[in-house]
Amino acid sequence: MNASPMDVVKKKNRIELFSRRGIVSAAAVIVLAVAAFAIMGLDEAMPSASRSELWIDEVQRGDMVQEIRATGTLVPKQVRWLAAGGEGAVQEVLVQPGARVSADTVILRLNNPMALATLEKARAALAGADAAIAAKHTELDAQRLDQEAVLIKAQSQLKISTAKTDALRRALAAGVISKLELMQSEVGMAQDQSMVAIEKQRVSAARSNFVAQMQAERARRDELASALRLAEQSVAELQVRAGIDGILQQVSVEPGQQVAIGASLARVARQDELIARLLVPEVLAKDLVLDLPVRVDTRNGVAEGRIGRIDPAVREGRVTVDIDFPQPLPAGARPDLSVDGSIVLARLRDVVSVGRASSAMPGGASTLFVLRDGGEIAQRTRVVYGRTSSDRIEVKSGLRPGDRVVLSDTAQWSKYPALRVR
Repeated sequence: MNASPMDVVKKKNRIELFSRRGIVSAAAVIVLAVAAFAIMGLDEAMPSASRSELWIDEVQRGDMVQEIRATGTLVPKQVRWLAAGGEGAVQEVLVQPGARVSADTVILRLNNPMALATLEKARAALAGADAAIAAKHTELDAQRLDQEAVLIKAQSQLKISTAKTDALRRALAAGVISKLELMQSEVGMAQDQSMVAIEKQRVSAARSNFVAQMQAERARRDELASALRLAEQSVAELQVRAGIDGILQQVSVEPGQQVAIGASLARVARQDELIARLLVPEVLAKDLVLDLPVRVDTRNGVAEGRIGRIDPAVREGRVTVDIDFPQPLPAGARPDLSVDGSIVLARLRDVVSVGRASSAMPGGASTLFVLRDGGEIAQRTRVVYGRTSSDRIEVKSGLRPGDRVVLSDTAQWSKYPALRVR
């Protein structure tokens, strides 16, 4: 039986309909497959990390104490380094480090035969100078006395000639003698007056000479006395004394060792006057000023102090800061004890802050992985920082309160825009 034209048309329509449905279905399957592969590819491209292996902190809003934490040691406020006053050999060490000493305690003895010989020579020279002064004084005094005796003799002769002249004047007035005899007597009296004046000048010159020569002798004696004092000081410095009351911290030499002038021999420090010497990183030291409050943990207690000195130089990337304590330190505080210090810079009110990551620098910026709204995908976000504290840092932009931030080192994922936190 032959099919009618109508049946053929219906069959073709059904075939075309099925063909269209197949194409649509196939396209849908392909789209779904592509989407599935894309999602799988995205999962494979996105790195993941366990939550327990990450340091995650929550962004907070509130007050923050801006402080700097630094480590350091306790050091004596008053230290005395003992140096060799001259060359010599260490003869004996009398006190060992750790012992309490007074200012007059002899810590070690040096031996220098040349210094001892110089001292004896200086003593002999001074004794000779004293004898020379005595001899010169006797010699000059005798010369002065002889000159004064000549003056006295001239004055006596003047008195005689004056009396004789007066008598002759009376005799001339009485007409007993001639005028010539009176004139001869008056000439003799004038000569005697001149001799008296000359002898007075000679006595004055003798006295001035006496003073000048004695001053010269005493000057030579004083010079020798000064040399003796220096020699005595050199010998006295062979007995090395502490100089202050305190604790002997260090002896740098051993018996038999030869030391040069100025060589360091020992160190003495006051045990009861200690300061904390903290080492602050250079990048944090720009906000430091004198008198800022500081809390110092000595392991046996916390002491309150203030910044007393800031070293103007930077050494090995750190700035040295000295902390003074108005009150006695906790028991057990001693020189070279390791301490931790917290320097309070300011108290910041109502700021957004987060834990301080290693890449967070005050006034700088970095990128962090941020978890928002309880999700598992942490998106890389640029964060701008403000002021810093010891463990937190102010956030200027990029984060909001409640965000959870990955603060661990994420350098291994630096090329990824997101991180899955399991």
